[in-house]
Amino acid sequence: MLHVQNDRRCWVMDDQHDVQKWLLLLLLSAQAASHSLQYIITETTPGTDLPEYTVVGLVDGEQFVYYDSNIRKMIPKTEWMQKNMAEKYWTSETHKQDQVQVIFRANLAILMKRFNQTDGVHTLQRRSGCELCGNGTVTGYFQFGYDGEDWMSLDMSTLTWTAAHQKALSTKLKWEAAGDPNNRKHYLDYDCVDYLRKYVEYGRSTLERKVPPEGCLFQKDSSSPVVCHATGFFPKAVNISWQKNGGDLHEDVELRETLPNQDGTFQKRSVLTVSPEELDRHNYTCIIQHSSLEEQVVLQVSERRVLSDKGSSIVVIIFSTVVAGLLLIIVCVGLFIWKRKKSASEEASPSISS
Repeated sequence: MLHVQNDRRCWVMDDQHDVQKWLLLLLLSAQAASHSLQYIITETTPGTDLPEYTVVGLVDGEQFVYYDSNIRKMIPKTEWMQKNMAEKYWTSETHKQDQVQVIFRANLAILMKRFNQTDGVHTLQRRSGCELCGNGTVTGYFQFGYDGEDWMSLDMSTLTWTAAHQKALSTKLKWEAAGDPNNRKHYLDYDCVDYLRKYVEYGRSTLERKVPPEGCLFQKDSSSPVVCHATGFFPKAVNISWQKNGGDLHEDVELRETLPNQDGTFQKRSVLTVSPEELDRHNYTCIIQHSSLEEQVVLQVSERRVLSDKGSSIVVIIFSTVVAGLLLIIVCVGLFIWKRKKSASEEASPSISS
C-alpha cells in the first residue's frame, strides 16, 4: 500500500507491486498534463449530403472550432473559445479556410485524374497537429489520406515525405524539392505550439478538469464474459486491469478502445473471458485507476450484475452512449476516416500537381 507521512507527502512503498502502481499513477498524471492541438480537413466530391469541405479543430480531443463549405464560416464549439476570441480571429480563420478549400478541391481533382476516376464519391483528407507533453517535449505530424487509405505522411526525424502509394511518389519528390518538410516542421514546432498554449490557457478550467470514473461489472448471462465498464471520466487517460486471487492477470483479458461520451467525458471497458466454474473457484477483481482518484476503484467480480431481460437497461444505456459517441466522431471527421490513428492542423497544402 501507499502511505503518506505527515505533511511532507513522502511516498513509502511496501513492495515491488506498490512501486509498479506508483509508476502507473505517475504515467496517468503525465498523460493528463499533456495537451494536443489537432485539425482534420476533409474535401469530398460534390453530390453527397455532406458539405464538400469540412474543418474540425480539436484541443485534447475535444472539438473547439468548426468550418464547412455550407456555412462558410469558422465557428466556436466551446464556450471558452466564444468568450476569448475576438471577431477579427473568426474573420481571419474563415478567410483562410476559403483559400485552403480551393487548394484541396484542385488536389482532389488531380488525384481522381491519376486514378482515372471520373465519377463516384472520393475524399481527400489531411490530419495534422502537435502535442505538448508533460515533460516539455513537442511532437507533431502531418498525414494525408485518399479514399480512406493512407496517401502520404511526414517523417519528422528525416524531414521527408513517406509515400504510401506509388502514385504519390511524384508529389513526394515535388514537395521535398520545394522545401515543404522544413516549412511544416517550423509550423509544428512553433506556430502550432504557440496556438496550443493560448487555447489551453483560455480553456484551462475545462481542459484540465478532473472527473472521476463510475465503474460497474456485469454479464449478459451467467456464461457470458464479464465486462468491467468505466464511464464519465476526464481526462482521457485511464487504466483498467484485472487480478486473480490478488495477483495481476493478463490472460483471458481484452481491453477495448476508449470512447467519447456526449458530455465530453470518456468511457472504456475491459472484458474477462473465463468459464463460470473459474469465476466461482477464484477471486477475481477489476481495478480502475485514474488521475482524478485518490484511491483506485476495486470491483469484486463476485458482486457483478448478471443481466436479465428485466434488468438489461444498463446495456441499453451503455450501448446508446457508445453509439452516440461514435456518431459524434463520425460527424466531426465528416464520415470518412482512414485506417491509422493520428490527428490534425491548419496550414495550407502545396498543390499536388506536378
